[in-house]
Amino acid sequence: MEEQEKNNRGLYGFLPSDTEGIRTLARLALDLRWSWDHAADDLWRQLDAELWELTRNPWTMLKTVSREHLEQKLKDKDFQTKMAELVSQKELSEATPSWFQQTHPDSSLNCIAYFSMEYMLSEALPIYVGGLGNVAGDQLKSASDLGLPVTAVGLLYQQGYFRQQIDENGMQQALFPFNDPGQLPVIPLRLPNGEWLKLEVTLAGFTVWLRTWQVQVGGVKLYLLDTNDMVNLPVHRNITSQVYGGGNELRIQQEIILGIGGWKLLKALNLNPQVCHMNEGHAAFLILQRARDFMKTAEVSFDVALAITRAGNLFTTHTAVAAGFDHFSPALMEKFLGPYASEELQIEFDHLMALGRQDPNNSSESFNMAYLAIHGSGAVNGVSRLHGHVSRNLFQNLFPRWPQHEVPVGHVTNGVHMPTWDSESADMVWTKACGKDRWRGELQEMHDGLDTISDEMLWQMRTTCRTDLVNNTRKRLEKQMSEAGESGENLAIAKDAFDPETLTLGFARRFVAYKRPNLLLHDEERFIRILTNAEHPVQLVIAGKAPPYDETGKALIQQWVQFVSKHNLYKHVVFLSDYDVLLAEQLVQGADIWVNTPRRPWEASGTSGMKVLVNGGLNLSELDGWWDEAYTDEVGWAIGDRAEHGEDAGWDASEANTLYGLLENQIVPEFYARNESGLPVRWIERVRKSMSQLTPRFSANRTVREYTEQYYLPAAANFLNRAAENGAAGVRMVAAKEDLERKWLGISAGILQIENVANSYQCRMTVQLNGINASEVSVEMYAEENNGLESEIVKMLPEPKEQANDGTAFTVEFAGSRPESDYTVRIIPSYENIQVPLEDKLIFWQH
Repeated sequence: MEEQEKNNRGLYGFLPSDTEGIRTLARLALDLRWSWDHAADDLWRQLDAELWELTRNPWTMLKTVSREHLEQKLKDKDFQTKMAELVSQKELSEATPSWFQQTHPDSSLNCIAYFSMEYMLSEALPIYVGGLGNVAGDQLKSASDLGLPVTAVGLLYQQGYFRQQIDENGMQQALFPFNDPGQLPVIPLRLPNGEWLKLEVTLAGFTVWLRTWQVQVGGVKLYLLDTNDMVNLPVHRNITSQVYGGGNELRIQQEIILGIGGWKLLKALNLNPQVCHMNEGHAAFLILQRARDFMKTAEVSFDVALAITRAGNLFTTHTAVAAGFDHFSPALMEKFLGPYASEELQIEFDHLMALGRQDPNNSSESFNMAYLAIHGSGAVNGVSRLHGHVSRNLFQNLFPRWPQHEVPVGHVTNGVHMPTWDSESADMVWTKACGKDRWRGELQEMHDGLDTISDEMLWQMRTTCRTDLVNNTRKRLEKQMSEAGESGENLAIAKDAFDPETLTLGFARRFVAYKRPNLLLHDEERFIRILTNAEHPVQLVIAGKAPPYDETGKALIQQWVQFVSKHNLYKHVVFLSDYDVLLAEQLVQGADIWVNTPRRPWEASGTSGMKVLVNGGLNLSELDGWWDEAYTDEVGWAIGDRAEHGEDAGWDASEANTLYGLLENQIVPEFYARNESGLPVRWIERVRKSMSQLTPRFSANRTVREYTEQYYLPAAANFLNRAAENGAAGVRMVAAKEDLERKWLGISAGILQIENVANSYQCRMTVQLNGINASEVSVEMYAEENNGLESEIVKMLPEPKEQANDGTAFTVEFAGSRPESDYTVRIIPSYENIQVPLEDKLIFWQH
């Protein structure tokens, strides 16, 4: 800590070094813990309330306010007290044994490397686009809360994602302001001698230098790489310009830097992660570099090194359609990774390409990053129960002849970091119900805690949240109209837009066709009647960006803007531009109902609707992603029939009518039905159940604990086992796999003999294994899913005496509840601790 502080002193040169407390204040500003700590908001407001509201960036504030003002505040008793409280809380948090330390005190897991193309941590660090970054940022925060030994790796973009303006015609305009690292809460990553750590990678024969940066996220460090170094060629300085910017050539370079450069960074820091978690396939090239380092250290082949290191790799996929995965042409791969394959991995280029192909022998097939991630990982998961099923279908082609339900993709349903998204009033309610440290450990007490909160307090919380959203909406709308050159008459409307007592709907997401953001406009007249009902009015806040080159998405935004203008609905519908973290916070805190209308099953998980839970908001959503497993009629409303209908316009119309009907007949009447005390009792009961039942389930706290216990701990143990003795286990595994591949096609089976004796099946089959040792395979009775029955697998055992000429007899006796015709025999690999079919997909079927 002292060494790091010494190295960072040059960063504080703009601060009055002789003023007591200034370095403490700087450390607080550089720790993004303030992004989820409501107590910290008050400190920064005290420093400069107006600047805080404009920037939400304490580091920029310290660089902006005058020396005199800083010195004055640091001598102020109230300011000193608040700063001391934050320091005390931080020190207590770091000193208190964490969930991980308490639950797994003897674990050998000491480093998890988390890789993601984007991170949504705060609007002060705009290196994100949307859902993927949201998941990454929230999981880092929860890892900090739970004390997990996580180190994260990403990219620092010069421009980040675009800023949005809506012009006078309602069309989205994309602006790309520059991210000045000096204004961001990041610092250069320095070596012990004070030198800025820089790394090099080779791209198409050119050496490219990578600058390294550090972000403090509570107890977790996030390291960022960028290429904007003056020694690089201009074309290379541009590589880390935009998130997902440019074409495939820019993308492959970004992903080489993230994966290969990211692993090099960890090694430069003397970090040796047992587990690498890839948040989507963008970072999958790290698989190659990790294996390369092990092969050099242990002096083994690439295939052996991959068999060992893949055990410690986890691939989380967020994609619901095959077209969503990154593909690179053979020519592009040859340009950027051809020499790397031969010189670094010491393998043929075709060998490398096979890792990213469905058919390794198809030389024209492109390289799929998701396939590389699967071929180089010890586990794969989707991000909701339904998405796990969708992903097994997507990747079925990699596991031919295997039943779909055995395609090796599990699931961990996403969650959100509740302290980031709760309002101050919600925080007070939860603190009263469950204590201040409620998100730092187990979550079982949540349900009972909320039962102690009165209806009056819950309703006051919701009223306060809605009122805050209305006030923020008016401010944003007025600013937005002013920037667009609207008339004074319209500006006056903005000052009076919305009503804090009116039922408020929220809708915010990427504007792309599959999310059907305009489903509510299917019958404009009917929707207007719902909005403008004199006794029971409804208001809707909308936000979202279309991808910069997606004309269809831009047209969907324009339709909403023109709908509001055409019908003069400014008091009922507002489209707020430039959707970012701050606007997302305001929306999820204030909305009574969160509307979500994707085409099932294209929403892998979705997280926006989870964020309203902690604030007492309710969901009205398609039965897709997380809502498919969360919905009951006690906690919200749903559309859809849990079937897939593609782009059927008739089905869209049907679901639009369902939306209108739910609003007209259930949601609006329930919100406005008040008792003698003016409370909507039925509505409040629904809020209570949603908060108590769903908030713990869809917290990133639960998600990260599941990753730890279901994936990280087993992966670490498996990797360490394989890596022992310079990878001896990996050598044996590769040898066994190659031996099976040579002999597999020579396997043959006799006739399955089944006798039903005393309600049990006695089964026997003779198998010619073509020289394969019976201990290296598993012979199984198998019955597929049928007529509502789950699939069934019963392992057969070899008889003690082998008959060399007639093969090996395998037998089993079991109580079967199905007709004998349901069963067949299959043979699969079973050696060392090989994971089948992820690591060896051979399979032999009797029929």
